[in-house]
Amino acid sequence: MSDTETRISEVVTKNDVVLFMKGTPLFPQCGFSSRAVAILDHCGVAYESVDVLQDMEIRQGIKTFSDWPTIPQLYVKGEFLGGSDIMMEMFEAGELKQLMDDKGVAKA
Repeated sequence: MSDTETRISEVVTKNDVVLFMKGTPLFPQCGFSSRAVAILDHCGVAYESVDVLQDMEIRQGIKTFSDWPTIPQLYVKGEFLGGSDIMMEMFEAGELKQLMDDKGVAKA
């Protein structure tokens, strides 16, 4: 495992919910990241965010780590869920909040 993969793995395993995104929750740098933040905020869960624009190794490495080509990427309890489109589908169906509750994710 490369140093970058190790760093990503540590963040994913040490936090219940992790959003790899462009920018920060207070200042998202793309519409998809902004939508992902809004969904998580609406679910009322605590989450860690990683700004991929601050680290090119993480920006490229996360795509390999998840085998998913786009950012943002959401991980819950170490499991990759998908990007903002999947988050939106799950949110609209009530599945995302239910998953968070079922997994015992801490409230914000």
